[in-house]
Amino acid sequence: MIQTPFYLIDKAKLLRNMEIIDRLRAGSGAKALLALKCFATWSVFDLMRDHMDGTTSSSLFELRLGRERFGKETHAYSVAWADHEIAEAVGYADKIIFNSIGQLERFDNHSAGIARGLRLNPRFSTSGFDLADPARPFSRLGEWDAGRIARVIDRISGFMIHYNCENADFDLFDRQLTRIEEEFGALLSRVKWVSLGGGIHFTGEFYPVDALAARLKRFSERFGVQVYLEPGEAAITNSTSLEVTVLDLLNNGKDLAVVDSSIEAHMLDLLIYRQEAKLPQAGDHAYQICGKSCLAGDIFGEARFERPLNVGDRISVADAAGYTMVKKNWFNGVGMPSIVIRELDGSERLVRQFGYEDYASSLS
Repeated sequence: MIQTPFYLIDKAKLLRNMEIIDRLRAGSGAKALLALKCFATWSVFDLMRDHMDGTTSSSLFELRLGRERFGKETHAYSVAWADHEIAEAVGYADKIIFNSIGQLERFDNHSAGIARGLRLNPRFSTSGFDLADPARPFSRLGEWDAGRIARVIDRISGFMIHYNCENADFDLFDRQLTRIEEEFGALLSRVKWVSLGGGIHFTGEFYPVDALAARLKRFSERFGVQVYLEPGEAAITNSTSLEVTVLDLLNNGKDLAVVDSSIEAHMLDLLIYRQEAKLPQAGDHAYQICGKSCLAGDIFGEARFERPLNVGDRISVADAAGYTMVKKNWFNGVGMPSIVIRELDGSERLVRQFGYEDYASSLS
């Protein structure tokens, strides 16, 4: 038995998402780049590489990881590149996307040898969280003044437009893309490629994948551009669980189960966005599942089980791939989850453990 906690990546479930990406690529002509900000566990890149066209990054380290571990086409984006980063970034990238006209002009000479893009902010998004809304007031994420962009368009060959966030509504996607076409069509017709970013939940159940493919193809043909998508969650949704063990049981007005993990350390987005983990919900025995850190709000959420829990029982927290392994941390010195892969034949392989030396070396 592998010691919990650990992230369990199921290749069969991951392959299901990859097959949908294949279908979308074939029907639309679009290319799919894995968004490393969401998922960068390179031990499964061998599977993903056959179904995706490359990677897109948000930093120099992600960029290098994408080039070295995934290969294929490598897009470099950062909200702001530093002077000491730009030469290395250009060395790894096939395309570099600047967040602002100021950065494009600052690094004009450094980046002249590769394809360059600019982030375009359409001033709307599908995000329901102000924290994650790229179109929030005074947003620093991209340029939106068409006149200013037109003055530098001869220096770029493409745009990145990231405005979707867990958008499972195809009709909303269609309407917003139409608005982009109407407001920025004169600019789009002057470039060679357009990335529509991530956040389109096209691997979700019942999503009209073929309708999305047709819509992307129309967009591509109308402006004569290569379309890119940057799936993060869509690539890995429902592929991974966080396996934890019950350490203690108590009742302080309700039944509580403390497990050997922590949302602040291992599933940080649950804390940031005040969401509950996807826990078992079958049975008459209700428990609040709690993390082991000292943070009072370190709570995974409410769960139900067929029988009463006992110390030593294992619980699977579902859909635990996105924004978890890339955000895990050493808060409280809580043991960091290992990474385990369930192969297509059903066997489980431990690919990474983290111990005290990893904790100590991360500090000084």
